[in-house]
Amino acid sequence: MEPESGVLTPSRNPSRPIPKLWDIKLSWVNLSRNLILAYQSLGVVYGDLSTSPLYVFSSTFIGKLQNHQNEEAIFGAFSLIFWTLTFIPLLKYVFIVLSADDNGEGGTFALYSLLCRHGKFSLLPNQQAADEELSAYKYGPSTQAVDSPLKRFLEKHKRLRTALLVVVLFGASMVIGDGVLTPAISVLSSASGLQVTENKLTNGELLLLACVILVGLFALQHFGTHRVAFMFAPIVIIWLVSIFSIGLYNIICWNPKIVHAVSPYYIIKFFRETGKDGWISLGGILLSITGTEAMFADLGHFTALSIRLAFAFVIYPCLVVQYMGQAAFLSRNFHSIPNSFYDSIPGPVFWPVFVIATLAAIVGSQAVITATFSIIKQCHALGCFPRVKVVHTSKHIYGQIYIPEINWILMILTLAITIGFQDTTLIGNAYGLACMAVMFITTFLMALVITCVWQKSILLAAMFLLFFWFIEGVYLSAALMKVPQGGWVPLVLAVIFMMVMYIWHYGTRKKYNFDLHNKVSLKWLLGLGPSLGIVRVPGIGLIYSELVTGVPAIFSHFVTNLPAFHKVLVFVCVKSVPVPYVSPEERFLIGRICPRPYQMYRCIVRYGYKDIQRDDGDFENQLIQSIAEFIQMEAGEPQFCSSESSSYDGRMAVISTKSIQSSSSLIITEIEDCSASNSIQSSKSLTLQSLRTAYDDENPPVWRRHVRFQVPTSAGVDISVREELMDLIQAKEAGVAYIMGHSYVKARRSSSFLKKLVIDIGYSFLRKNCRGPAVALNIPHINLIEVGMIYYV
Repeated sequence: MEPESGVLTPSRNPSRPIPKLWDIKLSWVNLSRNLILAYQSLGVVYGDLSTSPLYVFSSTFIGKLQNHQNEEAIFGAFSLIFWTLTFIPLLKYVFIVLSADDNGEGGTFALYSLLCRHGKFSLLPNQQAADEELSAYKYGPSTQAVDSPLKRFLEKHKRLRTALLVVVLFGASMVIGDGVLTPAISVLSSASGLQVTENKLTNGELLLLACVILVGLFALQHFGTHRVAFMFAPIVIIWLVSIFSIGLYNIICWNPKIVHAVSPYYIIKFFRETGKDGWISLGGILLSITGTEAMFADLGHFTALSIRLAFAFVIYPCLVVQYMGQAAFLSRNFHSIPNSFYDSIPGPVFWPVFVIATLAAIVGSQAVITATFSIIKQCHALGCFPRVKVVHTSKHIYGQIYIPEINWILMILTLAITIGFQDTTLIGNAYGLACMAVMFITTFLMALVITCVWQKSILLAAMFLLFFWFIEGVYLSAALMKVPQGGWVPLVLAVIFMMVMYIWHYGTRKKYNFDLHNKVSLKWLLGLGPSLGIVRVPGIGLIYSELVTGVPAIFSHFVTNLPAFHKVLVFVCVKSVPVPYVSPEERFLIGRICPRPYQMYRCIVRYGYKDIQRDDGDFENQLIQSIAEFIQMEAGEPQFCSSESSSYDGRMAVISTKSIQSSSSLIITEIEDCSASNSIQSSKSLTLQSLRTAYDDENPPVWRRHVRFQVPTSAGVDISVREELMDLIQAKEAGVAYIMGHSYVKARRSSSFLKKLVIDIGYSFLRKNCRGPAVALNIPHINLIEVGMIYYV
């Protein structure tokens, strides 16, 4: 009997089990979901890659290769493009690299994160064993790995781990360089179509138009991509249909024999004829795969299957047919090589294609700019970039961010390159070198993942490394030959950004080591007694520190110089862990520092490198609930315990509180009221009608949740636990103060000149010109207390 209304009913025939029907339904739902994601990925992932036909052939047949403009050279160039698209994007990325996701995330830092979790490769100072209990920390069946000789070798040598971090930072810097070069070459190439019309624009007019488009592109970034993202996929689809149709038309109309150039024999003929000039021209051929890294970097917004489907069935055939059509046209029109794409467009459809090409170039640039914001956010989360302002442009799309300082820096650099070079060939030399360097680094990190994470043999990893390094090395060597002709730009940008990253990481690590070696002795605290030798006043003091164990040295400044301190003290450490996201249930780790009468706790707040620290005003309430859960766990309810023993034995005992929202220790009453972002409102004086009239669309109300805590009256609560919970609630009602150190980092007098240069000038400059830690952590300024301290590192 067939099920009615789409509900599966038990079958009377035992030979037809229900799970098969259910699996078919689930597989169809999964396939339809991936098809939708594949459609959306066309506008986000492939905007840059799909606009490469605008400038590949014109960048290839430049310089000395102009002396080899014949049919065999054109056929050989297309054969190189075809096999490059087949080996790098299709074979390497689609079939191999996309499988190395970090809990669904991709990119250079995702590979580094995988390596750090499966080996002691990280240089981040405050990692601890408790992080390994995170559900996102595990990676498939290979969690309990057998150490490979290569892994043990890297773990033993700190210099090699430092070199690995430098390689990752260099790759990240090259991606930032892509964010500068992609808008320049894409917009300038698309606008160059106006120079093949009857009323040609002069070079100055073309440059002015490109600059206007670029300024508009960067000026609109603060609105967020979500406002126009719905148009991205249709624009790219129309663009792909256009280039596919034009390519097919040119193949049929001009030279159908171009299909024979798929054979690699034409590559041999190409190099036999062109020699060294052909090898140097590979710097133009590699532009056909620029944007490939976005397939892996933007993996977090889609699925591996959706990106594979989009490339294999849409992007790959459209690009192959377009390049084949251009080659067919150029084999009969050698004079059109400088404007190969626009000259190959049939006259009646020129203007529609020109408009679509310009829009597609903007879409490709937008995707790369957004990716640049994302990777800088990841660098900061891993302690490798100064604190910057991160604006969340969408409440519904997770991860859509905007960084104002970086946006304007990118705009200035992009305009400088566009005005300085005024030539897509020179910009293409720089662009190709940046993209190939990122792919080269990805291959190296992927080889380490194969042996250290996937636990495959070193031989297999070496085969992968040598095969793709040979292909990419040939292209990279050709790109390096063009360093004097524009290729120096990404190298200079990468060196600058990498110096900023490494100086910040080095200074942060030295400052942490100072705190680590100058911690306050617990014996000293115990000798002071529960009152700490001062008056304990009502309230909660949140002391921020980078230490995950022990008491920071700055605390001794308070005890020795202040006459009074808060009754409840919580040492808060906000740290990043090498996973993309940390679930809210696993975010807090709570522990006790001294015996119960001291009322001193520790809270470690963990974030992944792609997590967003939202200013939702709920941190204090979550902290109080977490401490209350910890107090009850410590009292002897083992069913709530999820970590170490909570008995005080002279060391901090960390317990993970995973059921924060369903608190069994406190009675929670929630009250919602509204306040403006630029003023402090009293909840007693606000009514719903006054709120409706006081705010408009330009100044929307900010709804905040006020929580009132009460101790349950059940007889099962221990007296000592009840008293401690009552003290905690009374301290919360008295007020919360945030205490931070206003630190000055200086090099010791005995330090070398280089160290003094890095710390006293470089690191100090970055600290003075970046956002303060209180602003970055969303700490309310009215409750902030800062204490100055000098670090001699």
